[in-house]
Amino acid sequence: MKIKHFLFIILSVTFCYSQKEVLPIIPKPLFSENTNEQFTLNSKTKIIEQYQDSFEAIYLKEHIKKQTGLEIDIESNKKNIKTITLQIIDSNLELQSEEAYSIKIANNEILINALTNKGLFYGVQSLLQLIPYEKTKAIKLQGIKIIDQPKFSWRGMHLDVCRHFFSTDFIKKYIDYLALLKLNTFHWHLTEDQGWRIEIKKYPKLTSVGAWRNGTMIGAYNDQKFDTIRYGGYYTQEEIKDIVAYAQERHITIVPEIEMPGHALAALAAYPELACTNGPFEVAQKWGVFDDVYCPKEETFTFLQNVLDEVVALFPSEYIHIGGDESPKTRWKNCNHCQNLIKKENLKDEHELQSYFITRIEKYLNTKGRQIIGWDEILEGGLAPNAAVMSWRGTEGGIAAAKQNHNVVMSPGGYCYFDHYQGNPKNEPLAIGGHTTLEKVYGFNPIPEDLSKEEQKYILGAQANVWTEYILNDKHVEYMIFPRIFALSEVVWGTSDKENYENFEKRVVSFFPRLEKMDVKYSKAIYEVSAQPKIKNGRLWVQLKSGKLDRIRYTLDKSELINSSQLYTKPIEISTSCTLKAAYFEDNEQKSTIYSQDFYVSKATGKKIELSEQPNPNYFGQGATTLVNGIIGETSNHGSDWIGFSGKNLEAIIDFEKQETISKYEIQFFQSKASWIYYPQSVEIFISNDGNTFNKIAQCDANYIRNNRGKVVLEFPVSKARYVKTIAKNYGKIPEGEPGSGTTAWLFVDEIEIH
Repeated sequence: MKIKHFLFIILSVTFCYSQKEVLPIIPKPLFSENTNEQFTLNSKTKIIEQYQDSFEAIYLKEHIKKQTGLEIDIESNKKNIKTITLQIIDSNLELQSEEAYSIKIANNEILINALTNKGLFYGVQSLLQLIPYEKTKAIKLQGIKIIDQPKFSWRGMHLDVCRHFFSTDFIKKYIDYLALLKLNTFHWHLTEDQGWRIEIKKYPKLTSVGAWRNGTMIGAYNDQKFDTIRYGGYYTQEEIKDIVAYAQERHITIVPEIEMPGHALAALAAYPELACTNGPFEVAQKWGVFDDVYCPKEETFTFLQNVLDEVVALFPSEYIHIGGDESPKTRWKNCNHCQNLIKKENLKDEHELQSYFITRIEKYLNTKGRQIIGWDEILEGGLAPNAAVMSWRGTEGGIAAAKQNHNVVMSPGGYCYFDHYQGNPKNEPLAIGGHTTLEKVYGFNPIPEDLSKEEQKYILGAQANVWTEYILNDKHVEYMIFPRIFALSEVVWGTSDKENYENFEKRVVSFFPRLEKMDVKYSKAIYEVSAQPKIKNGRLWVQLKSGKLDRIRYTLDKSELINSSQLYTKPIEISTSCTLKAAYFEDNEQKSTIYSQDFYVSKATGKKIELSEQPNPNYFGQGATTLVNGIIGETSNHGSDWIGFSGKNLEAIIDFEKQETISKYEIQFFQSKASWIYYPQSVEIFISNDGNTFNKIAQCDANYIRNNRGKVVLEFPVSKARYVKTIAKNYGKIPEGEPGSGTTAWLFVDEIEIH
């Protein structure tokens, strides 16, 4: 009870503090309180270490020099001098976790206490953020008391090195970024269809053949263009040992991922006998999902066990990630061995065969003292007895696993995929799609409300994923993770407060000069002018946002945007079709890129609209109003201007609130099979004057929608109606051979125009 009471006090004080001023630490500490004391850091300051050659002390010394130029000595004995003392204590009422730490900055001493070296390291990181990144002879530090510990045990970042390969130097730099923000798990995606990146001594062709492809997809997926440049690379076991040791010093666990049974084309190119067919196979040059997967025969299990033996010897992590995602069953359905195995093991179907496959691997890894974790598809056909689940297709898989008492790491695409656009796609480098802003990441809660208190205990934490189909080099990786990694770090530390996003945003902006001095490339989308359409009383308004509102200027008439253009002071009414352009100006100079948006006003714009089924939370947009906000979605950005329905139909009713004369209807759909998004099977339009009895006035089928590339334009005899209903039927199950086969398709829809 004392501990609970103490934590309650901490939380209460933290709230009060956060309202007063911005503490320049990310993630925000659980508790902090300024004091009237002040510490002067200079070359006479000493670092006092408790144990000789303490990594944390050496790390602090090196980074103080890097940031300030100050050379500070490390000593073991405290004298009557100003010191930074790193101290491991046996117990403390204030510190309840091995990752907890406290900092006290007083006149003559900076004291960092912790129960473990891990806690000390996190205290060092917070202290370094309090020390300015500038060359100087002396720095005055405000007196402060900090008591801090994380909420979640899994605070992760992922990196795909298969689609594009990254050097060992960059992998270490990536680990440094995680350490800076107290993240503790690096999920290293090492095998894929497009390349095998880990040396396995028993199977040398995995790297001599599987690590190299004869060309790479370039540009957008739908363009289907390729170069002919041989591309690849891999990490030797010695390099991996060095990286693992580097991460361990920084208290980061590396979780390797060895994909199975799907995403195995690079391995099959090296050892085709592991497949259901004779091939031939080659390392994939395009992105997506492929039918050829591991065949569940004994020689395959022998191969995978031998591979895992070498992986386990390299990585001391409790968990080994075995993938389990996007594994088509096409080859298994047509394979005599697979069908006989289904009968022999009394399995229901190919999904249960995958469960059999995963369970065998799990049992083997359990004999090595390890646990498996896999993407949420491993739930299909039955979850292996001890498996943990990484939930990426929303949070549903994580919820299902937690309800079965399995550990879960939340990683839903809508919040945690850092390969998505973070700003306006017009101003961003080509990405896979989606729209995941800094604010959206910050608003993520890893613990679903659907879980009971007992079930919530199975949520280990969360992780952001960086898939690299469209990320070609180190700087591009940095650009995609910064500043969104700041938001993730605070979410998983457990101190995020989406109601006080402005405080977080200020801390992020204050961190940008530090990133520049660290030579880190980061996105400045936070400065962009963004527009939020608002509907009120049947009228459309647009609210602009960016830094200080009184520095935004805009035009509606396609004229040039200059420092004397209209100053934004309040929401803008959009009553006719127009082009809104806006930018952020400071000292009469344009500081941001130009936000430009065409608005198309019809009789449906701004009107009341109701949906029978709500969009998926990951692709919610503005909900139903997304369909009547005057913005027509662009195919390059299916994250913010569109709403998405997973396996559900669209049924929408627009209420004009009075009878209108109409004769033309338009709606737009999006298709991207690589992202499991399909055009609908059909569209039907109905009208009514009482809201109860509806008459069909127009319809179209799948052929029409496909031939018109998703743009539906239906004309009909002049009619009078108050209500217009739309029913668009979801495509249904994705066919074999396509990405996501066997699952239900997504339906993406945007603006309804009625004339």
